[in-house]
Amino acid sequence: MTEKPRAADPGSTGSASGGSATAGQGGGEEPRVVIRDKRKISKTTEQAATDTSAADAAADAPAEGLVEEAEVVVDEIEAEAAVSGPPVVDAPAEPSEEAAATAPLGAEAESLRAELDERTRDLKRVSAEYANYRKRVDRDRSLVQEQATGTVLTALLPILDDLDRAREHGDLVGPFGSVAEQLTAALGKFGLTAFGEQGDPFDPTRHEAVAHQTSADVTEPTCVQVMRRGYQLGERLLRPALVAVAEPE
Repeated sequence: MTEKPRAADPGSTGSASGGSATAGQGGGEEPRVVIRDKRKISKTTEQAATDTSAADAAADAPAEGLVEEAEVVVDEIEAEAAVSGPPVVDAPAEPSEEAAATAPLGAEAESLRAELDERTRDLKRVSAEYANYRKRVDRDRSLVQEQATGTVLTALLPILDDLDRAREHGDLVGPFGSVAEQLTAALGKFGLTAFGEQGDPFDPTRHEAVAHQTSADVTEPTCVQVMRRGYQLGERLLRPALVAVAEPE
């Protein structure tokens, strides 16, 4: 900007140098300083300054609007909080009558289920014990029956020995011979079998040797004479056979 020079006072129309000196010396006033700026301000510079001011104003405008909106929202929230008061907490729902009636039924059902499981286990255990008992009874019954049969047959063996001796002598003829054959067949139905024949290999588990000799006619221990036949009931040995054994020389 250019500062315009001030107009001289009308009263100070004297000589310039003399009057100034006289005034400075007489009145004691300081000399006035005048600064002149001869720079020119172009239209471009003025336009740029104007645009910058407008941009600053535009940038400040949204911020001022946001601040105003934020203040309004805060005021509304404070107003709502003041109206609504403290937060309301929902009370726990009271159990309904149906739920109260279902709880005892559920506990009773669990108790009945546990009792049913226990009774089922007891039934399985009793069934297994009864099955084992039946097997044991059947096995014992068969054993007792076999022992009883063996006892009776063992008591009849001497009679069979007499029949064998009578047969060897040719005395089993006529009706007596028929009775002997029927008796032997009836005892065979109970599982009684006779063993011990001349020429059988000697078996110490079934034969009882009462005589011993050597012979060139045999290649292994052999029963050369049967003095009394042996009997067995199934796999059970009732009596061993009495034999004479010959061994190879």
